[in-house]
Amino acid sequence: MSGREPAGQGPAVREPAGQDLNGQDPAGQDLAGQDFAGAWRAAEEREPLDVVPLAVDALLDDPGTRIVVCCGSGGVGKTTTAAALGVRAAERGRRVVVLTIDPARRLAQSMGLNELDNTPRRVEGVDGSAGGELSAMMLDMKRTFDEVVLAHTDAARARAILENPFYQALSAGFAGTQEYMAMEKLGQLRARGEWDLIVVDTPPSRSALDFLDAPKRLGSFLDGRFIKLLMAPAKVGGRGALKFLNAGMSMVTGVLNKVVGTQLLGDVQTFVAAMDTMFGGFRKRADATYRLLQAPGTAFLVVASPERDALREAAYFVERLAADEMPLAGLVLNRVHGTGAPQLSAERALAAAEALEEPFGAEEPVTEGPGPEGAGDPDAGDRETDGVAGLPGGNAGGGRPVGVSGSSARSPELLAAGMLRLHAERMQVMARERRTRDRFVAVHPEVPVVEVAALPGDVHDLDGLRAVGARLGGA
Repeated sequence: MSGREPAGQGPAVREPAGQDLNGQDPAGQDLAGQDFAGAWRAAEEREPLDVVPLAVDALLDDPGTRIVVCCGSGGVGKTTTAAALGVRAAERGRRVVVLTIDPARRLAQSMGLNELDNTPRRVEGVDGSAGGELSAMMLDMKRTFDEVVLAHTDAARARAILENPFYQALSAGFAGTQEYMAMEKLGQLRARGEWDLIVVDTPPSRSALDFLDAPKRLGSFLDGRFIKLLMAPAKVGGRGALKFLNAGMSMVTGVLNKVVGTQLLGDVQTFVAAMDTMFGGFRKRADATYRLLQAPGTAFLVVASPERDALREAAYFVERLAADEMPLAGLVLNRVHGTGAPQLSAERALAAAEALEEPFGAEEPVTEGPGPEGAGDPDAGDRETDGVAGLPGGNAGGGRPVGVSGSSARSPELLAAGMLRLHAERMQVMARERRTRDRFVAVHPEVPVVEVAALPGDVHDLDGLRAVGARLGGA
């Protein structure tokens, strides 16, 4: 990556020497796992690490920031983050379009839209007093492919392509088509110039970065021997040469007919012949969009939650982006728990709860859930269980301590004891999240981080998105 960095971005994070993109060394050892294990032990023995703060508002306000790409594993709030960024940027004066590649309907629902399709739709209810506006859309792979065909060839050839059975199968779900069409759509939106900020919500897990490989995959497809063989008759000049080549081709296609079937081979040959003049344009536009993603006006945000697996995936994204020289803005750490009484430690809260419960003679009156600090198991807190407000092992509604009768549990002392135990659980969750975060920071200390406090409920409207946006902005 060049030395130029948009506002709010930290320095590039380079891949550790000897490590490939899957975190494997030549001997097949999981180097990322080793790093995280060592960081865990170090995190147990020190104070919380300082992190480089990610200035999200500065990033959104910078007119030089034209594209923000949100990537991350599934279930970490990536779609909500992309939508919240769009709302916040629009209400701060930017003309924003949010493009989701994830086929889930959460983005439309949170923005008050019945559905999203391949055409950007204006989102109503956004405060436009600062001059901004917000639109949203969802990638329709086949429609985008159809639009490309119609835009870059004549009507007769376009009809032949669109009606070709092989094209219909290719455009509807061929491996890699979605990623390439995402590149096409991003390039189209950027070229239209109607918006000064594009926010991209990628699919979950590592497929979120597959579109980075689209130009390379397309080039490999177009330069493959099979495609060259099928295109050869159209490229050969001269009747004698064509007659000679057709004689050879008849021998080859005779074999291929037996392997793939006469009808399929004919459909593929017709498709390749019709698409011949467009192949160069595909590669050229894909390469241009790839360079656009590498440009200083683009910012990648890796989204994660303070869980071990999510941050391990985040480490992969950071290393992959660095390897491809993509501009990383930082890490968004969602659903981070907090407390209004941080000075009251888990140990003191449990001691106070036991003192309040002692007169009632309960045997081991503890709420169901993990013991202090995971009862000696450092990974116990990483396994989520059902509870109150996202607390692992929390008793619904505060509950009553185990071993306490129903009549006794209604006493003020035991209610207070139950609240103290819930606070102790919350403090244990916070300690576990801090350790998990510190493992990531120890491996990637250069990456700016913004922590987004957990909300009490799901985000399903613009007000919820505004609340997330305020937390992203540090409010």
